[in-house]
Amino acid sequence: MEIQVPRILKPRTDSYFLFGPRGTGKTTWLKQQYPAALWLDLLSPDTFRTYSAYPERLKELVYGNPKNKVVVIDEIQKVPDLLSVVHLLIEQKLGVQFVLTGSSARKLKRTGVDLLAGRAVRQTLHPFIATELGNKYDFDKALQHGLLPLVYFSQTPDDVLKTYIALYIREEVQAEGLVRNIGNFSRFLEAISFSHGAVLNISNVARECEVERKVVEGYISILEDLLLSYRLPVFTKRAQRGTVCHPKFYFFDTGVYRALRPAGPLDNPDAITGTALEGLVAQHLSAWADYNNNDTHLYFWRTKDGDEVDFVVYGKSMLYAIEVKNTGRVRNEDLSSLKMFLRNYPEATAVFLYRGKERLKVNNVLCIPLTDFLQSLVPGKIEITGIK
Repeated sequence: MEIQVPRILKPRTDSYFLFGPRGTGKTTWLKQQYPAALWLDLLSPDTFRTYSAYPERLKELVYGNPKNKVVVIDEIQKVPDLLSVVHLLIEQKLGVQFVLTGSSARKLKRTGVDLLAGRAVRQTLHPFIATELGNKYDFDKALQHGLLPLVYFSQTPDDVLKTYIALYIREEVQAEGLVRNIGNFSRFLEAISFSHGAVLNISNVARECEVERKVVEGYISILEDLLLSYRLPVFTKRAQRGTVCHPKFYFFDTGVYRALRPAGPLDNPDAITGTALEGLVAQHLSAWADYNNNDTHLYFWRTKDGDEVDFVVYGKSMLYAIEVKNTGRVRNEDLSSLKMFLRNYPEATAVFLYRGKERLKVNNVLCIPLTDFLQSLVPGKIEITGIK
């Protein structure tokens, strides 16, 4: 029996794209929101063949069902030629809402998704966040296996994660011919896992997997187009000190990172857990920022002198500097970068997230148990009250 979890994302009344990696629950959410919609599932072989050969059939479908005011096209990137038909139907002002889902932006980029610019906005569905799960949220489970719906509620999450990664390599990368050498790409996935939560050094990754730098750049673009990773830019607004120019790299889900990250006898388990912890916060903040309708943006801050803050949340009425540590207590040295950020941006709210239980205020830095903070992310604001 499928477990129903209310999502923060709200449906729109106009036409829109709904992007998100496979397994984030796009189809489940849409069927809840639009139970009577006309539905084209392009993962179905018969539907794929029909509309690949004759995209104009979509017009016949819409004209033949005038009472249906919502049309959902699942995995639109499989038949990108349908975009021109959707564009035409929107222009005809038939009063029909089109919802176009996708788990890859690559084909749409190549074939001109800008056809619908201004007529269909972009929404993104992320893995679960703590506030969506409510009392079903398990911090240890999220830290170990991530928050993909099909993984989170599985009895065998490790096996599902392995299958999930193999599925992407087989179906999205190999079957689509995105790379010439799948062995090189597999080695790249292992090498790039060490960059999760770190400033991205493409040259180092290229040396590690023994391919050219431009090949690694292409591989990273593939991951981003498949919505499996993203780069976090440096916060440079009103910068008073020199900042680094390279972004940080993150996989979209902590479980995917841990499944890709090789672990051996020389690895430090606490270091891997610390990186996973930072990634868990990153995916929560990334989802929360997207659900705020692009009014909020996520950055990190690092000066050339070495001061670094993990996350900077910047919006119309908010500026948060957030540091994450895999520690059970607050130490003054852990707060030094946040205090430096406050000197540069005194209007900011500095937040230190740790694995302790007390909510404190130390030298103008709010110290909050990490699980409390993740459950404070509600639409439009961060609820961090009750600080001593």
